[in-house]
Amino acid sequence: MQADIQPVALHEAAQRRYLSYALSVITSRALPDVRDGLKPVQRRILYAMLNNLRLTPEGRFRKSAAVVGEVMAKYHPHGDQSIYDAMVRMAQPFSLLHPLVDGQGNFGSLDGDPPAAMRYTEAKLRPLAIELLTELKKETVAFRPTYDGQVFEPVVLPARFPQLLVNGVEGIAVGMATRIPPHNLREIIDACVLLLDEPDCTLRRLCGKVKGPDFPVGGQILDNRDDLRTLYECGGGPVNVRAEWTTEQVGRRHYAVVTSLPYAVNKATLIERIGGHIAARKVPQLLDVRDESTDDIRVVLELRKASDAVAAMAWLFKHTALQQRYHVNLTCLVPTDNPQVSAPARLDLKTLLRHWLDFRIDTVRKRFQYDLKKLRERIHILEGFEILFDDLDEAIRLIRQSEGKRDAAEKLMDRFDLDDDQAEAILQLRLYKIAKLEILSIRQELAEARAEAARIEAILRSQEELERVVKDELLAVRKAFGQPRRTRIGGGDDDTELSYSEDAYIVSEDAWVIVTREGWLKRQTSFTAVEKIRVREGDEVAWLFRADTRSTVSFLTTHGTAYTVRVDDVVATTGYGEPIQARFNFDNKERVIGVLSHTPQNLPTVFEGSSAGVTVAAVTTDGRGLRFQLSQHAEVSTRSGRRFCRTNGDHQVLAAYAVPSTECWVSVASTGGNALTFPVQDLKLLGGAGKGITAMKLNPGDRIIAFELTCDRFGGARVVTTQGREEVVRPSKFLGRQGARGRAVLRRGGFGQWLQEPHLILPEGEE
Repeated sequence: MQADIQPVALHEAAQRRYLSYALSVITSRALPDVRDGLKPVQRRILYAMLNNLRLTPEGRFRKSAAVVGEVMAKYHPHGDQSIYDAMVRMAQPFSLLHPLVDGQGNFGSLDGDPPAAMRYTEAKLRPLAIELLTELKKETVAFRPTYDGQVFEPVVLPARFPQLLVNGVEGIAVGMATRIPPHNLREIIDACVLLLDEPDCTLRRLCGKVKGPDFPVGGQILDNRDDLRTLYECGGGPVNVRAEWTTEQVGRRHYAVVTSLPYAVNKATLIERIGGHIAARKVPQLLDVRDESTDDIRVVLELRKASDAVAAMAWLFKHTALQQRYHVNLTCLVPTDNPQVSAPARLDLKTLLRHWLDFRIDTVRKRFQYDLKKLRERIHILEGFEILFDDLDEAIRLIRQSEGKRDAAEKLMDRFDLDDDQAEAILQLRLYKIAKLEILSIRQELAEARAEAARIEAILRSQEELERVVKDELLAVRKAFGQPRRTRIGGGDDDTELSYSEDAYIVSEDAWVIVTREGWLKRQTSFTAVEKIRVREGDEVAWLFRADTRSTVSFLTTHGTAYTVRVDDVVATTGYGEPIQARFNFDNKERVIGVLSHTPQNLPTVFEGSSAGVTVAAVTTDGRGLRFQLSQHAEVSTRSGRRFCRTNGDHQVLAAYAVPSTECWVSVASTGGNALTFPVQDLKLLGGAGKGITAMKLNPGDRIIAFELTCDRFGGARVVTTQGREEVVRPSKFLGRQGARGRAVLRRGGFGQWLQEPHLILPEGEE
């Protein structure tokens, strides 16, 4: 036994076995077949319900556990819960446009409620499901052994309509997935009829019949016809779906009422989130939301006033699941030369319908061949009866003279030139069948059988006749099960994007924005004193200003990046707040060195409350300086921010300030003990992020330690020498030119500390 064991490389065994697993998932679990539109578990459930349990639409219900047990025991070698979940989905009217299973009991809801356990619910087939199964016994499809080889199951079902497109399907395999939305039955059948009548018709003409997906919960598709046609040409793409709504007035109150939802949206979760947004005052146009849905969807939004409806719905469409993008992927299994093996492919609409029509035509041909075979067998027997009836007395005499059944059969075959089957049928004939009227009915049946056989032979000889039968049967299904379209495609004044402005959803109010030296951020409505503001131990308030919640604030960092947020988005708390790093994508060791308010009252008065002319001055530790327009950073940024300065190596931006006046000075000091002031206007104004110009020339190993702007000839950056003496770098003493080395304050030692005061940015007139 040991001699049969051969060594194999691990990577080769893993590759081979994973490939086998992937192929199994693709072909036997996750992807539907283009011919019947079903995944294996769905096909096995429907087959077991009809073939094993006889759960026809006119019959009684059976426990779902019985169905699951039958499927798991004989056909599907997987867990009972996966089988039950698949059956539940086929019974949900909000999941399938045309449910195939008639469920009795709790089968879940649009609110995300789970179905009851399988021991409580009951099920049987719906009439449309019979259209998928009805021709199974006529040798129309191939059968194969089940997983244990005990019984046989159909490879596919002889579907009489394109189930794949009508009800859609979703599945994730290994390396591929499928997501086919439901479509209107009438439109799909109309497209099939067009393709039968005109095999060379263009996909554009087919899209004239198939207008787009038709979801069971309604909704509105925003994409235009050209976008949808591109989707069907490529076999996939996005579809933008939006809920439908209307307005109502009851007494003096006004409401926006949502009457349909995008596909697969959990209604309860949606309403909970809308309620959370209302409670957080993110949609000030709304007062309340409630669910008044019964069999129809009805989500009622109470408005502050009638004119708020459009603004409220525009916000909800942008920030909630009331508008979603459904990604279509028309991937399915298509037949190969081996009828029991299929291969995955992503198809366009025409190819998909052509595959199904070819299968349907072949199925109808096999059905007629089966019917013709059975008719010929019956005709053969009836012809034996007819021969017998021509000399009935002689036949009776021979039977009476025979020694037994076999002897009688041989005498009849010799006398009337019959074969064994005909003789057997005659001997099985009941006596009342030799009555005159019965003989006439048998001869009439023979004539009808010959006529029907001739009709079927004519159909089988003509491809056109076969296609006509397929067409007639499709139209019969359309008439019996067709429904009006539920999902609207454009067609209204509100089809385009509703007008949306962030400012419309923010309640305008003043708030104090607080940023600490360690980079913690919050806003408060009020405080008694700066020292009373709560900060973390060892931290202190570094920037403080009052701003309108509709305005923005920018945070400038050591790495030359500006991050801008709306004041309303700053966390409101009397606690510590939140670290700014948590809101943005900060680099390692990046920290805030400047905070700029875009509220007009906080801007320098010389610019008359407009940010258009306000500039910001910044100096880096390697002695370079620059100015840039504040307005460049007024709009909310992404998490990555916007660059305002490019830094060199280990050198960083030291500080940045809004220039308060055209007549102020840059005050800088270096660790080597040099100090310099010069007019701020000497710094170059950059249009984009750059390195700037030399603000102060440094000796090797020296770096800038302090930088401030001052409009006072006796004010400036306060620094402390290594000997502990305080020095103010003021224009009256250290005025020079931009780019100079400045004045050496100390012969020995240098500046070791910059004394920074909190930056209190208060509106004019406040202390």
